[in-house]
Amino acid sequence: MIRRRPAGRRSADDLLTELGRLTASALEQAELQQARVELAEALQRVLLPSALPQLPGLRAVARYAPARHGLSVGGDWYDGFRLPDGSLAFSLGDVQGHDVEAAAIMGQVRVGLRAVATTAADPGEVLGRANDLLISMDSRRFATCSFLRYDPDTGELSHARAGHVPPVWADGEGHWGQCDDEGGPPLGVLPNQRYPVSHHKLSGSGVVALVTDGVVEGPEFPIEAGLERVAAVLRERVADEPDALAAELLEVADLTGHTDDAAVLVLRHDDLHG
Repeated sequence: MIRRRPAGRRSADDLLTELGRLTASALEQAELQQARVELAEALQRVLLPSALPQLPGLRAVARYAPARHGLSVGGDWYDGFRLPDGSLAFSLGDVQGHDVEAAAIMGQVRVGLRAVATTAADPGEVLGRANDLLISMDSRRFATCSFLRYDPDTGELSHARAGHVPPVWADGEGHWGQCDDEGGPPLGVLPNQRYPVSHHKLSGSGVVALVTDGVVEGPEFPIEAGLERVAAVLRERVADEPDALAAELLEVADLTGHTDDAAVLVLRHDDLHG
C-alpha cells in the first residue's frame, strides 16, 4: 500500500533542496555585489588624483568619504593641476548617483575639465564647454561642480560654479564669508549655458574651502546650516594645517547625518602678495 503525503506538506528532502537553492542564490548575489564594490573602488582609485599641486604660499589638501548606503563609492570628485601658463586649476564636484556608472562618468567629467582648461583660461568658459561635452555624451546624468583658477603672478583666485554649493573662506584677521557669485545650472542639463565668474585677491593668511553637498546636507539638515558649520570650523581653526582642517570639515558630514558621499578641498594661502 502506497502512502501519499497530504497536500501542502513538503518532505525534509524538499526543504533541504529549497534551502540549498536559496543559499546558492544568496551567495551568487553577494559575490556579484562584492565584485561591483571592488570595481567601483578600483575606478575611483584610478580616477582621483594621487596628489594636488602646491606652490610657495599656497597648499591644497582634499579628502573623500564614501556613501553610507549602496556601493561605498559615488560620483564626488576633486582635482588639481597646473595649466600651461603657470597658474593652478582646482575642481570639485558631484555626479548624480552612487554606483559604478557614477564613478565612471565622474572620471570622464574630471578629464574633460582638464582638457578644456588647457585652452580656456576663464573658469566660466571651462564650465560652459564641459557642460556641452557632458550633454554630447548623452549619459542622462548631471553633475554639480566648482572650478577655480589661481594666478600666482597676481594672487587672484577666479571661481565659477555649476549648481554647486558656494565656497567658504576665512582669513587670519577674523573675516569670513561665502562666495556670493550667481552661479549657473548643473552640468549636463541645458546646452549653451554661461557661468558667471567671481574674482578674489588672496592676501595675508587664510583658507578657502570647497565642499560637496554630502558634507553640508543631511536628511533633516539644511544646506544653509551645514555651510554655517563649515564657516564656523574655518573661523575657529584658520591657523591649522590644511590636512587637519580638511579632516575636521569631513566631520561636519557626521553632524548632518549624511548618506551621500562627501568630498572637501582646502586651499591655504599664507602672505601672498600682501
